[in-house]
Amino acid sequence: MRRMILSFLTVFLGYTFTSAQEPLTLSLQACREMALQHSEDLKRADNAVRQAEMDKRIAFAAYLPQLDATGTGAYVGDMDMMGMTLQMRGMHMAGVSLTQPLYAGGRIVSGNRLAKIGQESQRENRRKTRMQVIADADNAYWSYIAVTWKVRMLDAYKAQMDTLFRQVETSLAVGMATDNDLLRIRTKRSDIHYQWQKAKNGANLCRLALCNVLGCPLETQITPTDTVISVSPAATLDTDISLRPEVLLLEKQVEAAEEQVKIARADILPTVGLSAGYIYYGNVKMKGMSQDAQGNAVPFTQKFDDGLPLVMASVSIPLFRWGAGLKKVKKAKLDVDNARLDMQKNTRLLSIEATQAVQNLEDSYLLIETARSGAREADDNLRIQHDRYLNGMATLTDLLDAQSQWQQAQSNLIDAQTQHKIYETEYLRVTGRLE
Repeated sequence: MRRMILSFLTVFLGYTFTSAQEPLTLSLQACREMALQHSEDLKRADNAVRQAEMDKRIAFAAYLPQLDATGTGAYVGDMDMMGMTLQMRGMHMAGVSLTQPLYAGGRIVSGNRLAKIGQESQRENRRKTRMQVIADADNAYWSYIAVTWKVRMLDAYKAQMDTLFRQVETSLAVGMATDNDLLRIRTKRSDIHYQWQKAKNGANLCRLALCNVLGCPLETQITPTDTVISVSPAATLDTDISLRPEVLLLEKQVEAAEEQVKIARADILPTVGLSAGYIYYGNVKMKGMSQDAQGNAVPFTQKFDDGLPLVMASVSIPLFRWGAGLKKVKKAKLDVDNARLDMQKNTRLLSIEATQAVQNLEDSYLLIETARSGAREADDNLRIQHDRYLNGMATLTDLLDAQSQWQQAQSNLIDAQTQHKIYETEYLRVTGRLE
């Protein structure tokens, strides 16, 4: 029973904490910062940068001498050597060696360059990921603002219809309206309520999407602070993509392929190394017979426990491998050609994407101006038709049409403004300027 009470209290307190959670007031900049802190993709990109740094250090270690230690124990049967017996029962050897590569056909140099290219590529990949996270955050933020504004607009539309319903209901009581007029308004109110409920559902879905981007609990209520959108025509718009991470990554891909050619060529070049070391050996015995001063045969045993230093220089020259090395070089050169072709193709596609982004931004500004003009005209038309209807100079149909036009004009303005902000972010992303 006690466990049941404790479980109930735990669930109740957890629910109370969730329900009492404070709403999140969020600006666009704060939204970006939270998204960057939460993004798993950006954290993986950070790890990839660290791994590339480790690869660079590993590659640099090939320049340095290598120190190794060895130890060997063996049991070998007795061997006869010129009438004497060599015993190596439990022989042991130990030693240290220091190896310094002097020339490896350029493999070490190319390996270090390749590691540096990988490090630079991962940094650009991180910048690319960061831009995408910001773009996703902006998209979710402005989409949420758009639907919340539509909900507010539909609230105002509902208030208009409620006022009109009361006016028609009063007019019907005094015989100045018909049942058909009241029925038409009821139908319109039902349609508005349907649109309002649909917008509410959309707002909740957009809120969930924004919570997912931010990494906050899905039940968090969010209040955006950017309620006023200022839009001005861009002074200069260009399609330069030289700063875009994707372009730099394509260039690094070509550089990496060129280094792979050098590494393949190193396989057919000589290598030179220098080694120095010290070896200690022990428990090696030599047994045999010797003669004393009187000429008598006397057995003897000599034990060897000693060490010796050594210095070696080695040169390895590949002479004949059936042309495999040259074929590897030719294959690597084809990879360079493929990398250049990929760069040409993808650079062209990225340029098209930048051109489209500029076109979208310019068109969206024109749409905002058109939507603003339409909204002003719809406001004036609704005001005039409402006054005329009250004075008996316009029909109910005219008034309902004016209200529908007002609702559509407001919706168009909301879509145009928020879409313009999304296009601004996209333009900065595709030109490599989104930071």
